[in-house]
Amino acid sequence: MSLLYRLYQLLISPLLLVITILTALATILGCALLNAPWWSYYPGKWWSRLFIRLLLLPVHVEGRENMDPRQSYVIVPNHQGAFDIFLIYGFLNRHFKWMLKQELRQMPLVGRACESAGFIFVDQKGGPKKMKETHDCARAILKDGISLVIFPEGARTWDGRMRRFKRGAFQLADELQLPLLPLTINGSFEVLPRSRGFNFVTWHPLSLVIHPAVTSVGQGPDGERATMQKVYEVINSRLTTEYNPPAEGSYDPED
Repeated sequence: MSLLYRLYQLLISPLLLVITILTALATILGCALLNAPWWSYYPGKWWSRLFIRLLLLPVHVEGRENMDPRQSYVIVPNHQGAFDIFLIYGFLNRHFKWMLKQELRQMPLVGRACESAGFIFVDQKGGPKKMKETHDCARAILKDGISLVIFPEGARTWDGRMRRFKRGAFQLADELQLPLLPLTINGSFEVLPRSRGFNFVTWHPLSLVIHPAVTSVGQGPDGERATMQKVYEVINSRLTTEYNPPAEGSYDPED
């Protein structure tokens, strides 16, 4: 079965590349010439769904009733692997923007498409000035039901268990007084773990759990840490048993 699935991936890989290029071009041109809000979201959503469907990966989603379509959220998922992007983008059914590492801006076509779509790039070495610019961009986006997705771990896990959270998402939610929407992802680590790079994927079901929103426990650093701990526990509560409990604790005290 594994060999047949790999042969199948080789056969469809040119198609996956073509739809990726077409999606990036559609996003760039659509945002420049047509209805930017529509083109900044729907081509990426359909690309993600098609990617997962062509790879024959089953998807289960629960908890969509926990989202208010009129409410903007800071959406915080665990980060198991590269397929988190496809799962959230294709199956959350929620108009949002991504917060991405600055390095992704350099990806051919895809980086330009992300920039055209209004995604926020974070310069993690830029200091307080760059952080203020990031928050200003987020403030302009987070309105009229548009949300922002931030991976609070900052990078993909190495072993399937959650890493420590960074404070950025929680600082932003505290500053703008917006609810956090926790997501638990399972299966993405099995499909394509970080240690394998971008290689053959392994067939495995994917699941996305949308939890009830979490409001800030209190304002200021102590409130941020308490909220971070609460969100960490919520996400971790639905991770599969082998990845629970986590290895490193809920947050980095030096962040």
